[in-house]
Amino acid sequence: MPLLTRRDVALVAVTATLCLCLPGFIAAAAPEAKPAKPPMGSMAFDWEKMVVKSSPNGAWRKVCQAPTATLDELECHITTLNKGVAAHPPHRHADEELLIVKEGVVEALVAGEWVKLGPGSVIFQAANIDHAIRNAGEQPATYHVIKWNSPGMLKAKAEAAAAKAAAVQK
Repeated sequence: MPLLTRRDVALVAVTATLCLCLPGFIAAAAPEAKPAKPPMGSMAFDWEKMVVKSSPNGAWRKVCQAPTATLDELECHITTLNKGVAAHPPHRHADEELLIVKEGVVEALVAGEWVKLGPGSVIFQAANIDHAIRNAGEQPATYHVIKWNSPGMLKAKAEAAAAKAAAVQK
């Protein structure tokens, strides 16, 4: 009586081939990962040198969007809203953000309440809570937005987006 049948040998050969070759095939088929951006070091951003981009609601300036030594991403931009205009409808996201009113009068949806604020005011929007902001004054309103992603947040967002896309395809 033979110790190994032809079926056993074939099964071992197929299993070994899959174990040894499949990871290489998967890696070759996977989209090439973008190289990670280096962490942002100390920087200064000159207001006069920032590029102003027009939007239907007013204008905005992108200050930065990059990883830092302690964050997956730090993003800062400055928005100017025209009189009577909202930046966007109330929404929520996993990022936390800090807004600093530079000029004008805004109303911010904070913890379910609309709060009217002027220059120098600071708004903290917690993660996963509906928030919004609109110009409540007679002149354009400008505010700075500082938003961050703590370690692991960008990966979690990407995985959630991939799971959502896979569910839609089914």
